[in-house]
Amino acid sequence: MFGDVKVSPSILSADFMNLERDIRMLEEGGADFVHVDVMDGHFVPNLTIGVPLVKQLKKITKLPLDVHLMISNPLEQLSWYLDAGADIVTAHIEALDDEACVREFIDRVRKAGARPALTLKPDCDVETLHPFIADVDMVLVMSVFPGFSGQSYIEGSEDRVGIISSWARELNPGLMIEVDGGIGVSRTAGLVCAQGADVLVAGSGVFAADDPISAIAAIREAGTKAQPRC
Repeated sequence: MFGDVKVSPSILSADFMNLERDIRMLEEGGADFVHVDVMDGHFVPNLTIGVPLVKQLKKITKLPLDVHLMISNPLEQLSWYLDAGADIVTAHIEALDDEACVREFIDRVRKAGARPALTLKPDCDVETLHPFIADVDMVLVMSVFPGFSGQSYIEGSEDRVGIISSWARELNPGLMIEVDGGIGVSRTAGLVCAQGADVLVAGSGVFAADDPISAIAAIREAGTKAQPRC
């Protein structure tokens, strides 16, 4: 929270026929993480990346893999992604049946040497995250409904960032707050970083830019400028 702004480009918007080239570009551009959107076609209406690709990504880059599980059964598949090399693993709290399941997810990720994170869809009550703020390394605020890249930012998402930030001040000052959805240089990076976000996921904001390398730097700069000075 209020740490140095990090950029986690989402490869959902990359050129999958030239994915290694695009990963090298992220490295050259100073990206902090590689955001990997795992969708199962059930929890969200899209089917994307799975375990084999995560394994291959781990072989070609030293950037940490920021793996967002948009799947119905995260506990059943969790070991697959940990074994494949995920460095940060984010699960949807609404896909975990109860508090015991959330605790199991956090414990298993941490015991594997990775960093546990939680998220939820924009129409789910943000208060459900509160009991776990002290125990995770990151919270992901979805500023679009998960499932497809290129969506527009949901206005007011920065308010959810602010709520989580206020909890983190008391319970977990080192918490990373990530935002995913419609993040770009013009306005949204600043909106969310002003409220406490410090990890920015950008898909089309990076890969659809005329100069993706410059876009990474510009998104980070826009977020950094908006962070509170105290």
